[in-house]
Formats: sequence, structure tokens, C-alpha cells
Amino acid sequence: MIDLTTVRVDTPGAAFVTHFNNAGASLPPQPVLDTIVGYLNEEARSGGYEVAEAYSDDLRAVYGTLAELIGADRSEIAMVDSATRAWDLAFSAMTFRAGDRILTTESEYASNVIALVQVTNRSGASVEVVPSRPTGEIDVDALDAMIDDRVRLIAINHVPTNSGLVNPAAEVGRVANAHGIPYLLDACQSVGQMPIDVRTIGCDMLSATSRKFLRGPRGTGFLYVGSAMLDRLEPALLDLHGARLEAMDRIVMRPDARRFELWERSAALVLGMGAAASYAMSVGLDAIWERNAMLATRLRTLLATAPGVTVHDIGSVQGAIVTFTVAGGDASALKAALHEQAINVSVVAPSSAPFDSLERELPALVRASVHYFNTDREIDRLVAAVADQG
Repeated sequence: MIDLTTVRVDTPGAAFVTHFNNAGASLPPQPVLDTIVGYLNEEARSGGYEVAEAYSDDLRAVYGTLAELIGADRSEIAMVDSATRAWDLAFSAMTFRAGDRILTTESEYASNVIALVQVTNRSGASVEVVPSRPTGEIDVDALDAMIDDRVRLIAINHVPTNSGLVNPAAEVGRVANAHGIPYLLDACQSVGQMPIDVRTIGCDMLSATSRKFLRGPRGTGFLYVGSAMLDRLEPALLDLHGARLEAMDRIVMRPDARRFELWERSAALVLGMGAAASYAMSVGLDAIWERNAMLATRLRTLLATAPGVTVHDIGSVQGAIVTFTVAGGDASALKAALHEQAINVSVVAPSSAPFDSLERELPALVRASVHYFNTDREIDRLVAAVADQG
């Protein structure tokens, strides 16, 4: 069970705002702030290179922390600046040719769809959308039926940006593994929100961010590449960190996932991401997931009874993201009105999830994403404020 008093004390921002934008960027806990600010103060006093050398063991330890967070080996972790960068690095390291097929889900993020279209236009491969179950998540039976020897990649998101659903990632993994097809999972909205184990899921590659439910700093993320997949991938670009120059016409890539990294990064933010992962594990991912599901269910139930409010969430398993509209209202105007009351929500445009938005004819949605440090009183406050705008 989560000690709500302790996690609220550990969250200084909770004293100033009612924060329901955790799917955008969550409020960091105090240990993350202390780690980042303390390191930056040392850089200011001693110099960036010098402090990085002094903290070299701590920086290396972050690989182990992130690996523990998702059930991987530290050699399978690369640290990058965002989940999008991580996803793009993995995807662009693959080679596609005319006739190849890439399978994705109706709920895929716009940024991933753009990359898919760019590569398929250039290569002659095709992107095909797997149908959804009536409840909204990817239909795994339909996925299995679509497999043939031309399928080169299965790429899906774990938790979409614009609905409450959680895709059955492990079921997809069983199909991918049974057919020997590489499997890329975008976990930017699930890491930190729920327990993640890449071995159980069966993904070959996973992209994640620090700023969302993990409660780390912006500008950091990480990529997991399973050891069995690693030597099948060559990053589109390498530098002296990811490879070494053995001769003027020959390079040798690193043997681990760090071949996907570049040399320059913010050491302070890397340590902050590690502190966020450690904090999440200290709270307990099972407990976090249980509380998030409870809070989100409560919010959906109350919103559904508010006059003029329509909840647009789907999925047989639903997580911490709650999306809704108010009859006759504008999503951006409602966000602004709530902001005036120190209540943070976000707006997801139809372009954020193009396949799903087109299929369900969705307008711009208000997105309220809960996290375990939120309270019942805060949910009541949000619902009352929304009802006042209706």
C-alpha cells in the first residue's frame, strides 16, 4: 500500500497545483530535484567534465537501475533524450525493402506514424493497421492471421495518448515470438505507470521516456534492445561513443545497446532519470498500478455522471489516462479555464492519434491523467470545476 502522506510530502508541486497532466509531464519527487540541482551546483563549482568523471560510477549505475525497472540486462539499455528518439533509433536501424510489411495498431501515435510513412515511402514497404477488438485494444487473433513471410516488424504502443486503454503487449509478444518477427513496443505512457517486464512481454525493442509517469526530468529517455536483436541493428548514425574507428575505412560498433547513444548528454538529467526510476521502484510498481487504476476508474465514473460530459475511453483494461468532452464546449477553452483554478490537464488533438481519431470520429479531447500521488479530493475538485463549465 502506498503511504499517500509521504509521497505527497515528497512532491513539492502538489502544494501549488492539482496536477492531472502526468501523461504529459508529471510532477517530480524531491529526490529527483535534489539529484539534478545538486549535480548542477557541483558543475558550476568544479566544471562539467571534472564532475562527470567524479560521478562516473553513479552515471554507470543508472544503466543497472533502468534495467531493473523493466526486467532487462544493463547491456541492453541505451540512454537518449526522449522516447521518440529511442523509437526512431530502433526503427531507423532496420532495413526495409519493397514488398515488406509493417504491422501496427489503430491507436498508434502520430510521431510513429510519420516515421512509418516516411520510411515506407522511401523503401516501398507497406504499413498495415491491425483491426481492434470491439473493446478497443489491438485484436491479437487478427494480428496472427495477418502474419506471412513478408512481415518484417510489429510496432505498437502499449498505452495510447488519447484513450484509457492498455494494449495487450504480452499477447502481441507471443505472436511475434512464435513467428520470429521483431517487435518494437512504445512504452512511453506505461513505464512508471505499471510494472513492465520485457521478458514477459517478449518485445525485442522498447522505447520509454523519463518525463511522464516515471516522474523524471524532461529531455531524457531510454531504449531497450534485447541482446538477441542487437547485432541485427546498425544505428543510422554513429559517433565516437557508439563505435571506434579501427582504420580509415573500418569501424567497430560497441557490443551493447550503447551503440545507439551519442557522446554528449546532460549528466545531471541522466542521474535525475535514475533517481526517478529508483523512487518508482521504492514506492512499488504494483502498488502504483493498483492506485492509478482505482483513481482513474473513480474519475471516469464521476465524469460520466456530470451533465454534458462524455467520456471517450476504451479498452478492456484501462489505465491512468482519462479523456472526455463537454457538450458545446471547446477543449482548449476548458483547459485554460481549469488552469486559472490551478488544475492542470491537457488537450489531445485528433492528429495525435490519426488512425483512432478517424475511426472513432473524435474531436479534440480533454485529457486528465492521474497518478498515485493524486487524491480523491483532487478528483472531486476537477469534476466540480468541469461541471461548472458545462
